[in-house]
Amino acid sequence: MQKPIYYKIKKFMLMYSTHILLIIISLSCILPLLWMFSSSLKTQATVFSDMSLFPQNPHWENFYIAWTKGGFGRYFFNSLLYTIVVVSGIVFITSLAAYGISRLKIPGKNVIFYVFLAAMMIPIPGAFVALYVLLNKLGFLNPNTGFPLLDNVIMRLGYILPLINSGLSLGIYMLKTFFDKMPGDLEDSARIDGCSVFGIYWHIALPMAKPAIAVIIIFNTLNVWNEYLLAMLVLTGKSLMPLTRALMVFRGTHITEYPLLMSGMTITVIPIIIIYLMLQKHIIAGITAGAVKG
Repeated sequence: MQKPIYYKIKKFMLMYSTHILLIIISLSCILPLLWMFSSSLKTQATVFSDMSLFPQNPHWENFYIAWTKGGFGRYFFNSLLYTIVVVSGIVFITSLAAYGISRLKIPGKNVIFYVFLAAMMIPIPGAFVALYVLLNKLGFLNPNTGFPLLDNVIMRLGYILPLINSGLSLGIYMLKTFFDKMPGDLEDSARIDGCSVFGIYWHIALPMAKPAIAVIIIFNTLNVWNEYLLAMLVLTGKSLMPLTRALMVFRGTHITEYPLLMSGMTITVIPIIIIYLMLQKHIIAGITAGAVKG
């Protein structure tokens, strides 16, 4: 039986209004980024008078000035190093832990899982005092080994390890959900073919969990890249500070030079956008993306 015309109109209007709402939300997120990039290509005299999104005479040298004056090169390397190490550590540890909790027979694994879930309610700033005391007793703060290079490595570890710890709870929770839905027939077939437990984890479980891993990478990359408070607490040397430290110093020096300030902010945003564009297809992929042959 054909549905009345008003049902079709209602369905069309609902879909139309939903798309309009999503477009408005998307524009509210994109327009500030476009304005930031546009302002970075203008001069101090035209930044508020020229309302075009792409100026006729772009000043690309603003990025060079911001990079050299703000010392962004050294801080950019630090943030890149911290992000790669922390995110890689989180993905590796959480995937192993989640696979073990989900698929292996481990005594007390549910208790361990609930402990990790409880840890999600404790943010890093809420544990700063205890974390500072712990890192100080372990020798990660102001080490004095007599070798400056070794001291830098130890202080970097004192910053990296808490960041890895902060991303474990969410990562284990998300990956365990994916591994719980993994068909048991895949594991049985792999065992028949002589695949070890680690081989099943590496060749079957991880490819199936690509959507969850992509989300974990994006979330933790954003958290590590924008982290500032822990760096100020743990890292005493300016040469070890991440990019957010350079941006704050640069902002204090050039707070009225808006094109240079927008250039510095654009430099900090571009890596996150690139990573998101690279991983967005995995976010919408199905749970069996790595297990089904095309």
